Amino acid sequence: MSPCCGPARDERSPTPGPLLERGAYGRSTYPEALLPLPGGMFEMGDAFGEGYEADGESPVHEVELSPFAVAATPVTNAMFAAFVQATGYRTGAERYGSSAVFHLAVRGRPEDILGTVPGAGWWLVVRGADWAHPDGPGSSWRERHDHPVVHVSWHDAQAYCAWAGVRLPTEAEWEYAARGGLAGKRFPWGDELEPEAVPRCNIFRGGFPVRSSLRDGYLTTAPVRSFPPNDYGLYQTSGNVWEWCGDWYSPETYRKRPRRDPRGPSLGRDRVTRGGSYLCHHSYCNRYRVAARTGNTPGSATANCGFRVAADLAATPGGQR
Repeated sequence: MSPCCGPARDERSPTPGPLLERGAYGRSTYPEALLPLPGGMFEMGDAFGEGYEADGESPVHEVELSPFAVAATPVTNAMFAAFVQATGYRTGAERYGSSAVFHLAVRGRPEDILGTVPGAGWWLVVRGADWAHPDGPGSSWRERHDHPVVHVSWHDAQAYCAWAGVRLPTEAEWEYAARGGLAGKRFPWGDELEPEAVPRCNIFRGGFPVRSSLRDGYLTTAPVRSFPPNDYGLYQTSGNVWEWCGDWYSPETYRKRPRRDPRGPSLGRDRVTRGGSYLCHHSYCNRYRVAARTGNTPGSATANCGFRVAADLAATPGGQR
């Protein structure tokens, strides 16, 4: 991922914990019913030629998906807290002892700021920042129980999925679900960013990175149901937080993957992230479009990246069959 979207962390230390198989903790513990989607054919990719060439958003291509189910929202702080309480799990950011926080949002002592991220000075490395302290040691997840969990790596998301009996969506599933049935549109609600001049997503508005207008109401994360859902019932697939997908990322994926139930390459450096975040701004990063894609190392964790879950339709939590 570009450091403007979220700084990368190498994989050398600490070593990620073992990845458990889905259902390793027994029956599903995901607390909400997932939304069943019929799958079928859709056109995936950037229909407007607005993406960054290096990201690999083109060509637009037909994809055929099997039926699956997906969460209406990203995993919240309250959901993740239940997982931590049940398992004693410690995230990578907790084991490192620090994570990246947007400079206007830091809550902690001056000595907790360990430095800036090269090439993206609005990211500060903050001691004590983690999922339970999203803005630094002076903050708490309990103030934001219904916000998406952040400072979680791909490995952390996988651990949650193993406990909850779910999985991360594939990149193709994510885009299909995010579009909500609207073919070839920029956003989950259409082509216009603010229909009737009303914000429809949580992105950065104002003079990035020094002044936020707070026009959409939030400096950082928003509660997961803050804006209207798309036509499939999914909330905030544009903005708020980046969301991990199961696939390895490559800018060549669209030119090489099969049409039926595609997945990313078998190996790679980065895992796919989708959706953009509250730090996306038209001046440097228009990745809040529904076709936008990027990736980050699976050990990376920042204040603007979370995840939502999916499941095979035959095994959907909440009794869906």
